Amino acid sequence: MAEKSSFFVHFRFLLLLLLLSIVTSGEGGRTPLQRSSDGQDISRPLKITFGGPSRNWTDSIPIGNGRLGATIWGGVSSETLNINEDTIWTGVPGDYTNPNALEALAEVRRLVDERNYAEATSEAVKLTDKGSDVYQLVGDLNLEFDSSHSKYNQDSYHRELDLETAVAKVSYSVGDVEFSREYFSSNPDQVIVAKIEASKPGSLSFKVSFHSELDHQLEKNPKGNQILMQGSCRPKRLPVNLSKSINATYDDHKGLQFAAILEVRVSNGGSVSSSLDGKKLSVEKADWALLLLAASSNFDGPFTMPVDSKRDPSKECANRISSIQKYSYSHLYARHLGDYQKLFNRVSLQLSANKTVQQAASTAERVRSFNTDHDPSLVELLFQYGRYLLISSSRPGTQVANLQGIWNRDIQPAWEGAPHLNINLQMNYWHSLPGNIRECQEPLFDYMYALAINGRKTAQVNYGTSGWVAHDVSDIWAKTSPNKGEAVWALWPMGGAWLCTHAWEHYTYTMDREFLKKKGYPLLEGCTLFLLDWLIKGKDGYLQTNPSTSPEHMFTAPNGKPGSVSYSSTMDIAIVKEVFSDIVSASEVLGKTNDTLIGKVIAAQAKLPPTRIAKDGSIMEWVEDFEDPEVHHRHVSHLFGLFPGHTITLDKSPELAKAVAVSLNKRGEEGPGWSTTWKAALWARLHNSEHAYRMVAHIFDLVDPLQEWNYKGGLYTNLFTAHPPFQIDANFGFSAAVSEMLVQSTTKDLYLLPALPVDKWPNGIAKGLRARGSMTVSITWLEGNLVEFGLSSEQIVSTRIVYRGISTSTKLLPGKVFTFDKELRCIRTENLDK
Repeated sequence: MAEKSSFFVHFRFLLLLLLLSIVTSGEGGRTPLQRSSDGQDISRPLKITFGGPSRNWTDSIPIGNGRLGATIWGGVSSETLNINEDTIWTGVPGDYTNPNALEALAEVRRLVDERNYAEATSEAVKLTDKGSDVYQLVGDLNLEFDSSHSKYNQDSYHRELDLETAVAKVSYSVGDVEFSREYFSSNPDQVIVAKIEASKPGSLSFKVSFHSELDHQLEKNPKGNQILMQGSCRPKRLPVNLSKSINATYDDHKGLQFAAILEVRVSNGGSVSSSLDGKKLSVEKADWALLLLAASSNFDGPFTMPVDSKRDPSKECANRISSIQKYSYSHLYARHLGDYQKLFNRVSLQLSANKTVQQAASTAERVRSFNTDHDPSLVELLFQYGRYLLISSSRPGTQVANLQGIWNRDIQPAWEGAPHLNINLQMNYWHSLPGNIRECQEPLFDYMYALAINGRKTAQVNYGTSGWVAHDVSDIWAKTSPNKGEAVWALWPMGGAWLCTHAWEHYTYTMDREFLKKKGYPLLEGCTLFLLDWLIKGKDGYLQTNPSTSPEHMFTAPNGKPGSVSYSSTMDIAIVKEVFSDIVSASEVLGKTNDTLIGKVIAAQAKLPPTRIAKDGSIMEWVEDFEDPEVHHRHVSHLFGLFPGHTITLDKSPELAKAVAVSLNKRGEEGPGWSTTWKAALWARLHNSEHAYRMVAHIFDLVDPLQEWNYKGGLYTNLFTAHPPFQIDANFGFSAAVSEMLVQSTTKDLYLLPALPVDKWPNGIAKGLRARGSMTVSITWLEGNLVEFGLSSEQIVSTRIVYRGISTSTKLLPGKVFTFDKELRCIRTENLDK
């Protein structure tokens, strides 16, 4: 017994040394491959692996550079790449106002004042407007190999996405020849790159072609190694009940114009020729082939009609291809890798690797077995996948990541593939700050500026208010009016206000005063002007919002009828409180506390209704304790004040925090992916590691896309998260929730390991996570206990560090790393490596 005890003491000592060496080796970046005391690997490469070619789109591999993306099926005899470009949308700039809305608004308010909620719900449909426009698919790039490929060795097949390099790979053998393909989407060069190679000289032959369901034409290049596709998007979305094959109804040439160019290069000895009038290129007897694809549209911002655009997408594509003629594949790869890893390598996460899982298992098999082995390395993979997907779908200068990021294979995608502003768009960016990829959030603020311009007109005409407003569903044209449909989901004028909280959050994480002055504050200011006008004095003396809904959730009115429209839903007031708190704080930073607007905000804050607790101990979702016909509803909107908001906290409002826990238990654990990850973050904010982990584990349910209606949430084989169908928000929400379990912060406090599930992740390292105060945090823990942590900041920052009931205050200086022990004592100060 003593001998066994000695072994474990020795093992624990070695592991402690390893963890200490890693956490103090810098302020970010990937950890090296770690080994246990017996020399075996205890970490797994960050790769999503597959057992065979795709059978469904949700088996395919997504790549992207923020703007230009593809999903790769990995076929053998034939290969398909679904090509996406983030400006390929139906529609043109629209008028998002309704001059009849004010009359309808007055009637709805009268009905609400009389507590005729069911009637108000019916009348409120008159306040809704037309539907949003629709995200489109550029088309497919198809590769056809000869019939011998159908006889490939199935055991040799391998397909993977390497998150550390953002490269997709496919390989297999046909006889004694090994074929391989590599794909990436380059941000520096704005092209998709594919290299196809054979191990035996002269063994590579295939045909490549474009196809699109949009109106398009194909042309060959005089050189014979390029195909040019030019096409048009519809100026109007197709009616839902109209077959997508019916195009004659619309004059497509008034919509957005797009182009794509494919260039093929081959090794010496190989040849490229065109066929079918240039619609196909044939590669013959090559050692390798390089495919370069550029795509673009004439979208020139949400306020420019396509017919007035000066952009020439064909010329832009040609210029991009021309600009990389001097680059070899290795040069293109190096440029891509350097750019990508500057973002991705900032954060690493190691969670008690489990060696019992077979390295050869496909990722789908690992998901299937998760509820048995609880493999923490799969959590690491999904966490980093969320970061990979945002880097790949949202970069400075691109459009915002939409409901599917940038990946889409349909011209009528689910929910239009549009940004939804009642949780989905916001969740897409939750992890951008703690996940240390703040640059990826820039498109959100560009988009908000466009919403503010259109939203000013909507606010003035529809509601007679100043400031700006945005509702539930938007699109590339920055639609701000209510969507078409029932009031329960279409009538929700708080979308822009929720987005504005991201502006203050961005400042608290970056301490970027110039951002706050030039971008953040103007957005908050316009939003606040709208909210002050939107609030009206109620009979109880409080300011109220009327009409008001709790997104997508109905209640049973006192007369027994179903309704969704009342006044002052808990979420409405929570968002108003958050925005008002944010702009007051921002005014203190910018020296604007004496502005008239801030005086009005402070006066209004005192008149906002409190968050109420229902008779069953839960947070009251509506202004009255209505009967809830669907207690397990997917939305948890009434809990906004705890997360992502800050008006409910464990320290300052323990009774409300307790009521949040009651609400979460009442809602239950079932729900779509985004609901699951929101619940995980909420439980984490309550410092409840058990329930937070239960929701983390709940996402690991392998979804069959052919029977997806039988699932709630879950993952497809490519780790896309399911609503179902696919929505990307839960991928992003998952990364945010895991971050929240490990590090939480306010502008004054830093909480370490607040919701760590010690039985599931007993030993670990998190490096490079960000916290408010412009802090970078690295933590090591062993057997569930903090060992060491390092802090650095780009600013002079004072913070209170909290861990398991003990706390200390410290001051950080820029350019230095401060290392603390488990007692929160600073034991080392070093210069930060540049």
